[in-house]
Amino acid sequence: MPKIKTSKTTAKRFKITSTGKIMRRKATRGHLKTKKSAARKRAYSIEHPASEADVRNIKKALGV
Repeated sequence: MPKIKTSKTTAKRFKITSTGKIMRRKATRGHLKTKKSAARKRAYSIEHPASEADVRNIKKALGV
């Protein structure tokens, strides 16, 4: 049986913590920052857990 290849695009977007949670970054953080508040821009810098509905597909793409 061949090995399962890791989806490199998924590996760049998600990180698995030591407890097994899948962390992601928020969208719309790249440009048009002058109209966004400081609190909103700070919220983009921290990672958030991925949705439970997506975890199964993300793990499959990561080869976990």
